[in-house]
Amino acid sequence: METTLYLPIKGFLEAAGYSVKGEIAGCDLVGLTPDEPPVVVVCELKLSFNLELVLQAVDRAAASDEVWIAARVSAKGKGRESDRRYRDLCRRLGFGMLGVADNGTVDVIVSPVAPMPRKNARKRSRLVNEHKRRKGDPAVGGSTRAPIMTAYRQQALACAAALQAGPLRPRDLKPIVPTAMNILRGNVYGWFERLERGIYGLTPLGAQALMRWPATPDEEANMLLIEKAG
Repeated sequence: METTLYLPIKGFLEAAGYSVKGEIAGCDLVGLTPDEPPVVVVCELKLSFNLELVLQAVDRAAASDEVWIAARVSAKGKGRESDRRYRDLCRRLGFGMLGVADNGTVDVIVSPVAPMPRKNARKRSRLVNEHKRRKGDPAVGGSTRAPIMTAYRQQALACAAALQAGPLRPRDLKPIVPTAMNILRGNVYGWFERLERGIYGLTPLGAQALMRWPATPDEEANMLLIEKAG
């Protein structure tokens, strides 16, 4: 599975000085430097080098400063990584190529031309904001079947975890989730219900979500703070 490539590539980019997280705005991996503004690197994963991987990289180029494509190298060395035309295409587009061996070793096949010109500030800003808002690295790059743990989902789960002890007002949740009012009112996932004016509770769907994604130690600490404040 593509997810098996995630940790080797993440380790490679982190060794290069990037903070790396998976599945950011449709990108398999996004890395940021600590600078302000940060340098944004995107890496797309596939089990083998193919045209679709290059097309994904083309789509990501407008939002990033540097683009890599990564795939598992073929055992007999007959994959696209050994095709000079494929490597030359990546060079012409300014993309880097990373090969991952069966033992997890990552090798640079083609170095990217950096920095690439920024073409779409809006897309780039979306990557940076989601990366910075997301707590930890909860999503494995290359995932396709499981819901992505976005920053918004993390905040909604924090609200749900707090409401598990009983109904609360949005302002009660504001210390742990500043956007609690919008999350409760928007109710994107159907986890919340308005019990009366200014008072919200947890729905059965919300309770199921907490069983699927149990509260983290940080969220449990937040619930204690709310209880003490109440």
